Amino acid sequence: MSHSSFTQKSFILGILGGGQLGRMLIQKAIDFNIRTAVMDPDPDAPSKNLSDKFINSDFRNFDAVYSFGKTVSMVTVEIEHVNTDALQQLESDGIPVYPQSNILKLVQDKGLQKQFYRINKIPTAAFRCIDKKEDLQHYDGPFPAIQKLRKEGYDGKGVKKIQSKEDLKNAFDSPSVMEECVEIEKEISIIVSRNNDGAISHYPAVEMQFNPEANLVEYLISPAFISAQQEEDAILTAKNIIDKLKLTGILAVEMFINKRGDVLVNEIAPRPHNSGHHTIEGNTTSQYEQHLRALLNLPPGDTSIIQPSVMVNLLGEKDFNGEAVYENIEEVMQIPGAHIHLYGKKTTKPFRKMGHVTITGTDPAEALRKAKIIKEKLRVVSR
Repeated sequence: MSHSSFTQKSFILGILGGGQLGRMLIQKAIDFNIRTAVMDPDPDAPSKNLSDKFINSDFRNFDAVYSFGKTVSMVTVEIEHVNTDALQQLESDGIPVYPQSNILKLVQDKGLQKQFYRINKIPTAAFRCIDKKEDLQHYDGPFPAIQKLRKEGYDGKGVKKIQSKEDLKNAFDSPSVMEECVEIEKEISIIVSRNNDGAISHYPAVEMQFNPEANLVEYLISPAFISAQQEEDAILTAKNIIDKLKLTGILAVEMFINKRGDVLVNEIAPRPHNSGHHTIEGNTTSQYEQHLRALLNLPPGDTSIIQPSVMVNLLGEKDFNGEAVYENIEEVMQIPGAHIHLYGKKTTKPFRKMGHVTITGTDPAEALRKAKIIKEKLRVVSR
């Protein structure tokens, strides 16, 4: 594809998945005058009214994905759990698919992902793959251990902490990864991008603080409070991964820093990511623009921090299900540096990601203080 073909009226970017990541990608695509088509099984998907064309169909279905791909100029994803066989067929037919289907296959399977790290000497927690619960009868690894389903897990789902040998009876009875439990000091993320010419770019490290109950990111802090050496190690690792994969697009690399200060890869996501939302206001180029630049084989944008930022995820309150209501939004809008993003989801449920707020300012500690106020004030409830 020539660098400028996306400016032609005939160019349509197909996006599998119509959630908030697709929505924010479309918002940036509009700036570039790029037409978009979206496929999502939810008839009220957040991207529905922003895209030029919306197909209400299942992105896990071969025929649906293949038919969709034949109507667009290029296919990308905002969710990994898509039909990769259809994408592979589209690639054979000459339709560009980014990230490439073989990378999506790898990412869909945590076992293959961990084996990729081992083969490429990428630092990660010690692990072994098991096929079924019976295989754990002779498990002699250290406890506690973390069991992760090889497929379908996300946002803390499909993950179980196995405390002791006796606790093995509660293990998943499915293909999974048994991983050594890391003593975590901090969790960080590096977002990297690569275009078709092989130009690699990275964002400064961000720190993630999790909601212990929902196992979802609660606060994201940019820049991360880590040493220069730890950041350098993390960046080199992330760049090494995207280079080895030869991925076209954007890649989020989530990592642990253990109590000894070592940087270990947890998992990767080959798409815009929750840990990059802050880049819309906090960095010169947002992750969404960077993803588009990479897809279109354009030079990467400047990733430098404009000012420190803290992002707080707006999660549905625990005991509410139904049509979403945002309490105290006017008060939050009075806070200097607060940027509100609501995802257009009609209904809320406990811990559902409903939006985010990014707080920018010159002092990261002050931004975090404001984020905590916003977390308390801006509640997503239902009628």
